[in-house]
Amino acid sequence: MNQLSQETSPYLLQHATNPVHWKAWNPNSLSEAKEKNKLIIISIGYSACHWCHFMEHESFEDDEVADVMNAHFISIKVDREERPDVDAVYMKAIQIMTGRGGWPLNVVTLPDGRPVWGGTYFRKQDWIQTLSQLQEIYLSAPEKMIDYAEKLHQGIQSIGIIQNEKLNVIPSAVELQEQIIALVEKWKHSFDWEFGGMASSPKFMMPNNYHFLMRYAHQKKDNALLEFVNLTLTRMAFGGVFDTVDGGFSRYSVDNKWHVPHFEKMLYDNGQLVSLYSDAYKLTRNPLYKEVIEKTLSFVERELMNEDGGFYCALDADSLNAENHLEEGAFYVWKIRELKTIIGEDFDLFSQVFNINTFGLWEDGNYVLIQNQSLEDIAKDNEISLSELESKKKIWEQKLYIKREKRSKPRLDDKCLTSWNAIILKGCVDAYKALEDCNYLELALQNANFIIKNLWSSEGNLFHNYKNQKSTINGYLEDYCWVIAAFMCLYEVTFDEKWLLNAKQLTDYSLKHFFDEKTGFFAFTSNLDEALITTHFETEDNVIPASNSVMGKNLFQLGIYFENSYYEKVSQRMLHNIMPGVDYPSAYSNWMDLALNYSEENKELAICGDLALEYSTKINSFYFPNLILAGTEKTSYLPFLKNRFNENETLFYLCQNKTCTQPTKDFEKVIADLN
Repeated sequence: MNQLSQETSPYLLQHATNPVHWKAWNPNSLSEAKEKNKLIIISIGYSACHWCHFMEHESFEDDEVADVMNAHFISIKVDREERPDVDAVYMKAIQIMTGRGGWPLNVVTLPDGRPVWGGTYFRKQDWIQTLSQLQEIYLSAPEKMIDYAEKLHQGIQSIGIIQNEKLNVIPSAVELQEQIIALVEKWKHSFDWEFGGMASSPKFMMPNNYHFLMRYAHQKKDNALLEFVNLTLTRMAFGGVFDTVDGGFSRYSVDNKWHVPHFEKMLYDNGQLVSLYSDAYKLTRNPLYKEVIEKTLSFVERELMNEDGGFYCALDADSLNAENHLEEGAFYVWKIRELKTIIGEDFDLFSQVFNINTFGLWEDGNYVLIQNQSLEDIAKDNEISLSELESKKKIWEQKLYIKREKRSKPRLDDKCLTSWNAIILKGCVDAYKALEDCNYLELALQNANFIIKNLWSSEGNLFHNYKNQKSTINGYLEDYCWVIAAFMCLYEVTFDEKWLLNAKQLTDYSLKHFFDEKTGFFAFTSNLDEALITTHFETEDNVIPASNSVMGKNLFQLGIYFENSYYEKVSQRMLHNIMPGVDYPSAYSNWMDLALNYSEENKELAICGDLALEYSTKINSFYFPNLILAGTEKTSYLPFLKNRFNENETLFYLCQNKTCTQPTKDFEKVIADLN
């Protein structure tokens, strides 16, 4: 029978009424396969995955398909967001077998979990035929299948860390910077100089790529590269991937102009993009970036926040259309007749702003709102003031919002994931730094307390998930690295050292339960968890940066705060092992960001005195990506601040490479030195 009704994952619950006898990933399901000597079907997806829904409707809701699966296989459904460890291991297998990957991810394995076949989406008849053939081979010639599984297993295990043979030789800062310069020059050949982003489609936002490129361009005074980053951020804000009506970004664009999104909205995208646009606003003061930050956080707070201060995962791409059928994008798209009714006499001007023309047309008479001109240019062409057009745009968006709220909303994935919550927590803090809006700091503090209360156990470990007052999965490296990063970010705006001590405690736990001394990297899963068929080390930056690269940056920063040479050594070794093998820069942008910390531009600043927090607010409003900030309004025993506090005066200690200048009271001089 189908056992998924006992689960809390919205994705698994979506399959709870399938005729397939689905089981969840757990020791009992895996043991049953061994006891009955049955092949296992592992089907991995997530609640906002359009093609996952499509395959469910076509195959997993079908009795003919269910009969085949139930007769011969142990069928296990996996939510990739709850079990990223399982997903990562079998994604490696799929990539070896087919050269590509994606979701839904479907794998057939031996009873011991070693894969023998797999792919992504399959049509019904292809799925039935292949499963029947695999079962026949397993009965008639199991040795062939076992031999293939062994070879594939060896291949999966070999995908991992590229060891640097010169383990004891640390490249100089100059050598690191020369390598980064060469990688960026190579990367520039892939840029789309018309619409921003990479010159390909589909287009993913990849926030960390632009976080790094913006920092690099700023520090190297590469104005052309800075222009490209601003082009990209502007086009993303203009495009259909950003929901100008309600705020928030969709996961990616299917075309090259950021127009038609794959309409799901993910918490992790929006958290990272808030951080990116916050940094960009600090650098440019572009009001468009401020609008993006405010709308996105408004959306996240309104649609994804629970009453305890936690944030849900996602809104689905699909929603019910006028005919009551699930359809991708139904909630978001518009037809001309409807727009004319809503907008009224301003429709022609509205059409110029949002391209109700061939540029903005998607399909079947549906339009996805997209801008391709600045409001300044449109106001000038129509001989009206910019302020009047801005006011009209706000009124139009409010009218559309009211109308759209009457539609059937996309389905909500209402589980909370620790790593994603920490990502949006950091986004809220970064927004507070940029805009100095205390509401964003309050949101961040609420969320931090939610994590401490519900997702951090008394034994010292983090949990990965939370729903219905329950946390059931032990945390992964991604949970630790992002919570550590978010807590350090909170410290930078509060100077409350409990956030640093919390970060240190989680770091020490990670070193004990995740760090692999042999490779010099952190495993994705704790050594307290049951082992999978291979150990996964996440080192390539993707839509979310690799957990190892985030941990490397955390260790670098904590090493300075606590003057901990071991933290520094581990971070440096990780970077040294990775950088010689970097050829494709977009997959290592967070590592390259860490490498910039070893440049001559990197500095540390301690602010000690009664006005420390007041001055830190000003410092945080500037774009100083090369600065590590600490401070205190009282005597502190934090190693970096020890013996630096004097009563009744505020002193600035500016340092570089563990060498500090004489303390000064002159704030303007400090700003000049930082610039």
